Amino acid sequence: MKSICIVRLSAIGDVTHVIPVVLSLQEQRPGVKITWVIGKLEAKLIGDLPGVEFIVFDKKGGLGAYSDLRRQMKGRRFDALLHMQVAFRANLVAACIPARVRVGYDKARSKDLHSLVINRRIAPATEQHVRDCLASFLEPLGMKSAPPRWDIPLEDSDHAFARRYLSSDRVNLIISPCASHKLRNWPVDRYAQLADYAIKTYGMHVVLVGSPAVFEVDFCAGIERNMTQQAQNICGKDTLKQLTALMTHADLVVAPDTGPAHMASAVGTDVIGLFAASNPYRSGPYNSLNWCVNRYPQALETFVGKTVEEARWGMKAEFEGAMELVTLEDVTSRMDEWVAAHR
Repeated sequence: MKSICIVRLSAIGDVTHVIPVVLSLQEQRPGVKITWVIGKLEAKLIGDLPGVEFIVFDKKGGLGAYSDLRRQMKGRRFDALLHMQVAFRANLVAACIPARVRVGYDKARSKDLHSLVINRRIAPATEQHVRDCLASFLEPLGMKSAPPRWDIPLEDSDHAFARRYLSSDRVNLIISPCASHKLRNWPVDRYAQLADYAIKTYGMHVVLVGSPAVFEVDFCAGIERNMTQQAQNICGKDTLKQLTALMTHADLVVAPDTGPAHMASAVGTDVIGLFAASNPYRSGPYNSLNWCVNRYPQALETFVGKTVEEARWGMKAEFEGAMELVTLEDVTSRMDEWVAAHR
């Protein structure tokens, strides 16, 4: 295996989980040429990983994006393709990539014609975290599963940005309140009460972060308006690299099932994850599962009428009111436990 192509276009959290695969590939097969076909936004976070050729696939380019990809693949042939995404768009992308060995998901996790563009499968697994699933893509190539190890390149300017907004003498709490799916979001007023609690009880320095999307900017502004204390709101003002630096130097992060939670976990910062709409044991911050608030079982029973054992692994409970099952006391209690453990 001298050349390997990876297809994982999105999303931020899942792309973050592929980093260990790249690092393990480089360790187990020194000198291997790695090409990664990735989404435009995701490339802004990790598109400078050492030793990797990145080909950006912009889904907004429509049919032209596929034509451009085929042009870039003309005359090339990889020893192996790691097709790590089952979405229909990703399957079309994989079809454009010439490779002798084409590793994909097991039958139970295949969909949207995924089986037509692969010729080897990862081993079936039940109740598996997404990171561990992606790590197993090396096994059909005769390699060991990738261990949980991350390295996201950052510049000095990214660290300088983080230092500008973080306190040097207080515990820094970052609240990243918005997920890509709004039904995974905790209510604005509860975030405000949590931020006030962190400041009044522990003297924490609270920073609100989010993307420049109008919804997220308004969401963070709403948290500010509902607070009685003062937070630092930089929503929409940072890049993904700068956000990673913020996570690196912060002490604690609070977030729902969202990409920044995985970024924080990857750089070794503890995350209090807020989960009801999805299962943290499948998609929670990998190194902080013990800090997550887990109301997913109650959400399944309330809105689906099933227990975790009865439901299909990975089933969502994205319903209006599901995240409200996560109480303020749930989160403040977990924060109390975290503070006690770090004294």
